[in-house]
Amino acid sequence: MSRHLRFLARTVMVKDGDIQGSYGVLNRILTQEGILEAAHRKRYYEKPCIMRRRKNYECCRRIYHMEMAQKIAFISRTNREDPWLGC
Repeated sequence: MSRHLRFLARTVMVKDGDIQGSYGVLNRILTQEGILEAAHRKRYYEKPCIMRRRKNYECCRRIYHMEMAQKIAFISRTNREDPWLGC
């Protein structure tokens, strides 16, 4: 069971009894994957107006990051024509 991919991604090894360091690593993994936020949202009631605001924010953030990734990909391309040929 511990070799299952779902558990392997969230497994933290404790080296030399360093519980504090391992706890920090586990917290970072859970925060980056959004598990702590999801658990908090399930545990407490979220008002509909707050839920709408959060979902709109997440949508805008996702769009912004997608557009920024497209711009970065365009700038970092090496084989593109020069937009200012005569300069």
